[in-house]
Amino acid sequence: MSLWVLRSCPARPGWLPAAGLGLLLLLFLLLLPPLAPKLRPLRCILGGGGGEGGSGRATHVDACGGGGRPEYAATTALLGLVMRLPLGLGVGGDGGAVEAGAGGWSWPATEKPKTSPDIRLEAQASLHQALEMKRQGKRDKARRLFQHCLRLDPDFPDALNEYGLFLEEDENVVQADHMFNRALALMPCHLQALSNRGRTSPLVEEIDQRRFAIIDSKVKKLLLIPKWDGALRRVMEESYYHHIHHTVALEGNTLTLSEIKHIVETRYAVYGKSLAEQNEVLGIDAAMKYMNASLVNRIGSITTTDILEIHRRVLGHVDPIEAGYFRRSRVFVGSHLPPEPREVERHMGKFTQWLNSEEALALHPIEFAALAHYRLVYVHPFVDGNGRTSRLLMNLILMQAGYPPVTIRKEQRAEYYTALQVGNDGDVRPFIRFIARCAEMTLDQYLIASSDFSPDKGLPESIPEYSNTIQLKDW
Repeated sequence: MSLWVLRSCPARPGWLPAAGLGLLLLLFLLLLPPLAPKLRPLRCILGGGGGEGGSGRATHVDACGGGGRPEYAATTALLGLVMRLPLGLGVGGDGGAVEAGAGGWSWPATEKPKTSPDIRLEAQASLHQALEMKRQGKRDKARRLFQHCLRLDPDFPDALNEYGLFLEEDENVVQADHMFNRALALMPCHLQALSNRGRTSPLVEEIDQRRFAIIDSKVKKLLLIPKWDGALRRVMEESYYHHIHHTVALEGNTLTLSEIKHIVETRYAVYGKSLAEQNEVLGIDAAMKYMNASLVNRIGSITTTDILEIHRRVLGHVDPIEAGYFRRSRVFVGSHLPPEPREVERHMGKFTQWLNSEEALALHPIEFAALAHYRLVYVHPFVDGNGRTSRLLMNLILMQAGYPPVTIRKEQRAEYYTALQVGNDGDVRPFIRFIARCAEMTLDQYLIASSDFSPDKGLPESIPEYSNTIQLKDW
């Protein structure tokens, strides 16, 4: 019914509520523009990007609102807030703090839903049954009950400690130590877990160092192969494209390896494929070439500017406005809550200070590189491209130390993100071990490809030059 018809009709009591609501809405719209500057910080924007290195894409909440926007932006903002907050997106503080990796920084705690009292009681009952089955020697039943208990309540310190003891009895000392660490992340004063970790931690450290020694021996074998070896150079060229393929595929890019080769070599688009995905490929290619040319052989510290320059190339073809700049909006990455925008620059300053500290440089290169990756993606300093930039930084550290760059395959996506989440839960060592396995797989690939190498072959007549090859001297 039109407004003219309503005005010509006699007033009826049934219309009064509607008329009152209409007047309230009109008053609200008239008063809203003066309130726009106050409402803009609450503007919620659901969008893609920024979720790399964590579980899925991030959700953004603008924290600054920017200048020069039309005043109706505040109206859109309020509607977005009202509609989307009930879906579980809270706008709040950072919460508590957890320790993240070596160095003892404090980070905003990862927010988790609390276990209900009923579920906690069921978990306690499962724990008691598991201990009884363990006492009776029924270890298979005990194992299933321990696992059921921790599925019900993953943050049950007593259950984590008892399951750690159970695993230690099965000589699974690495997983047992992980359980003790998880218990202590939840309850730092858990005396039994402290005592148990004091017993297992030296054993686990010895196991990890043995794995690093095996990897180091493979690096030495690889460095004995001359850089003119044709088989090695071919696999190095192929690994360049494989790295681009897998690092973008981890974020959901659907381009095939052959399509990526075509894009990098010809600079022509693939018909029928997303231009955004193709621009992601060009960004990784540009960042890797920049690192090879400017950073790998450079003597000196890794700076915040270096990280921004890598990111500027990663995102330069996809989002030139955000490329090379810290985010100016709030992000949510699954259950992880990265620092607020105003805190990002301070956290990055602490991060680069740690990158160049004696403590970090004394670590094994794989441990150092993995921790750098984890810490950068934890801060989540960019709107998008955090995972890609973190993996490039990790490989920069490895190449500067003489190691080949590591490729995390798309088939390892679930394991990769799970290891990152376990780090958020208080134990980053499973992520370091995951990166160590990836590094060893990469080394094996190079060594197998060059297994027919013999020093008696002599130098070839000409050494092929590959513009997209990560040179051996760059390691």
